[in-house]
Amino acid sequence: MSETSQPATSTSLSEEELAAINALTYEQARDQLIKAVQALEAGGLDLDASMKQWQIGEALAKRAQGLLDSVREQLDAAQASQASAGASAGTQSNLEQ
Repeated sequence: MSETSQPATSTSLSEEELAAINALTYEQARDQLIKAVQALEAGGLDLDASMKQWQIGEALAKRAQGLLDSVREQLDAAQASQASAGASAGTQSNLEQ
């Protein structure tokens, strides 16, 4: 039995495409992700175009999630700082340096 060689699909995102995605705001990434999903759901794309849309969607989702994670870390840090300050408010320990 011989294996049939299939042409490789070239669907990897370029550095420029990834840089453009990584420069997006959360809202921009979310809106573009919605468009990518809609394009996939609509169908009619060939395999290469479908894979490209899927990869774009993955990169957009990763960007949006990264931005959300960053905001969550900032909120957690602010809450921890407030809790720490609140624990010593009105006590002698907040006057000590």
